[in-house]
Amino acid sequence: MPSVCFYFQVHQPMRLRHYTVFDKNDRYFDDYKNATICRKVANKCYLPANRLILDLIRRFDGRFKVAYSITGVLLEQLLSFSPEVMSTFDALAETGCVEFLAETYYHSLSFLYSRDEFIEQVDKHIETIDYYFGQKPRIFRNTELVYNNDLAALIESTGNFDAIITEGADHILGYRSPNFVYKPKGCNKLKLLLKNYSLSDDIAFRFSNRDWPQWPLTADKFAQWISNVNGNGNVVNLFMDYETFGEHQWEDTGIFDFMRHLPQEVLKHPDNNFKTPSEVVQSYQPVDTVDVPHIISWADIERDLSAWVGNAMQSNAIHELYRLEKKIKQTDDEKIISDWRKLQVSDHFYYMCTKYFADGDVHKYFNPYNSPYDSYINFMNVLDNLHSRCSRLPGGEASSPTTKQNTTECFSGAGPQSENTSDLQPAK
Repeated sequence: MPSVCFYFQVHQPMRLRHYTVFDKNDRYFDDYKNATICRKVANKCYLPANRLILDLIRRFDGRFKVAYSITGVLLEQLLSFSPEVMSTFDALAETGCVEFLAETYYHSLSFLYSRDEFIEQVDKHIETIDYYFGQKPRIFRNTELVYNNDLAALIESTGNFDAIITEGADHILGYRSPNFVYKPKGCNKLKLLLKNYSLSDDIAFRFSNRDWPQWPLTADKFAQWISNVNGNGNVVNLFMDYETFGEHQWEDTGIFDFMRHLPQEVLKHPDNNFKTPSEVVQSYQPVDTVDVPHIISWADIERDLSAWVGNAMQSNAIHELYRLEKKIKQTDDEKIISDWRKLQVSDHFYYMCTKYFADGDVHKYFNPYNSPYDSYINFMNVLDNLHSRCSRLPGGEASSPTTKQNTTECFSGAGPQSENTSDLQPAK
């Protein structure tokens, strides 16, 4: 009997405005662009998708269930630019059929560079979700499903969570199926839910591809694929960006009609059901232990960190960002700390990616800059100004981030040249 577990990542970054070396003010973020994009995605995705999910929950008397992970940076934007979306999430929360998950508030890669900052962001996100939706999340998902054994151990040590979510990557599963509950290596109680990337990507990426042999993807066809798991799995974890509905796959592709008919087709099989991640954890015991000594993610073909720290520009930018942590927090200036944390949003480093071919097309589609080099220069100009703001406060230091002097080296492919960053290398 396969349970279908839908989890949607809901996120929009706070995009930087064009910031030059001559800028001296601390207005880093493009409020106009962020408001415009937030409202556009709200109208194309969040509002119609939320109303559809709410209708399906009511139509099937609570038998249809989903989960969301909404970043703190998006919640801030929704409250400012699209408060009507918040009311629809409130309505979903009140149904009792929607679970909200925990992650880093700022959709950051902080786990890789600062465990203290990571825990602070997770705690802030839990408090925010509890405040707005009346739930204290019990399931954790890291930014971009970045995961390894160390993360699982850290999450279990907090005592706040029952399970963690990550990618069902072939190279960690081997012959095993993602359609079971597992246990992370080294953990006693924490469970591990793995994304069925094949079925998830059929919806998220291949749905409108007319060259795909399975196009068009209909609800009855997809439901049959789910039913085929009977006897070879307990749960089909369908994890994807919420923007799949209406933004990545436009309405005229039929994506909303597909989702509208899917629950009925899945539930035609008497053994099928829908469960939230917490219900999956409560219903099924781990069948094996999964060992993930090296970092994985749900991005690109490699399922690694190369989308964010795969070149010298990205590495330099993120090292310099976290090198400022102590100085930033010593200021006790809420605005400075907030700006620094908003710069941690993983999208800023994604925009600096220079990957090509199939993955490169994806990176270019979501990149607001003309080139990854423009993104790097803009980000480092902002970071240099942020550092200057710290230095002007009592106790500030004069040395600045490795910015302009490293531009040539970064463009030529040389590694970061900044000092005292060896302790900031991502965990392997």
